Amino acid sequence: MNKLDVLALGTCNIDFLMNVSRFAVADDEVDTEKLNITLGGSAANFAIKTSEMGLNTGIMARIGKDDYGRYISSQFKDRKINTQRLIAIDEKTGMAFIAVDHMGERSIYTFMGANSKFELEKQDIDLIKRSEILHITGMYIEAVEEASKHAKILSLNPGALLSSYGVELLGNILERTDMLFLNKKEVTLMTGTNYIEGARLLIDMGVPMVIVTLGGQGSKLFTTDGEIQQASNKVTATDTTGAGDSFAAGFINGFYKEKEFDACLKEGNKSAFECLTKFGPTDVNEFK
Repeated sequence: MNKLDVLALGTCNIDFLMNVSRFAVADDEVDTEKLNITLGGSAANFAIKTSEMGLNTGIMARIGKDDYGRYISSQFKDRKINTQRLIAIDEKTGMAFIAVDHMGERSIYTFMGANSKFELEKQDIDLIKRSEILHITGMYIEAVEEASKHAKILSLNPGALLSSYGVELLGNILERTDMLFLNKKEVTLMTGTNYIEGARLLIDMGVPMVIVTLGGQGSKLFTTDGEIQQASNKVTATDTTGAGDSFAAGFINGFYKEKEFDACLKEGNKSAFECLTKFGPTDVNEFK
């Protein structure tokens, strides 16, 4: 059976993206200036990007047996992304309701739906073992704990929820992690200190690579051999949705193609920059 360059394990959602003039408060109503209904979720965003970059990509997730789930599956298949373990179950497809203001800042409400029912099965493990890199993002600790045992190279983008468990509870997972993607806030959530001290702590704990996104300041890589910071181009963000997923995709694309670390950071920054300049994380067709 064919091997994959990279397999994305995590959330697949329908994103309801709304442009708003301001965020609503209690007992308030705000008109939506623009509405896009499209494919989203951190694993989906990542997989679309790595596929566009030429990596043989797979997606591992749970979706609903509904019109949204069928739309999600068709978008992956149109891009030749492996959907062998994109499984439709008797739950509603996950959804995210994302309001974006004129500064590109977001307010998000999520319904996990089928994502919350993910349980690792033998066929999932078989596909993980046939993948050079497993990238886990937006997934529950129980699923991460089990899936991480079977990865050849483990890339982890835990997000705020998983980061908040802290280094002690995440210890076994971190021991298996080869690349850890965090933003400054997530480093602090995970380690209880600022991002520089926190990233160095994670390196001392044995994580080979900690990659921290710094917003307008670019990104920084921490390894046992030292630290590399790469500035990014200045941009007024249209929408920040999916920028972290795009960065990870760009970095891993460079890593897989054996580029130098500074070039990997540049690829990550470039991919994130492209994401920030448009409304919505990917260029997939809207749900109709």
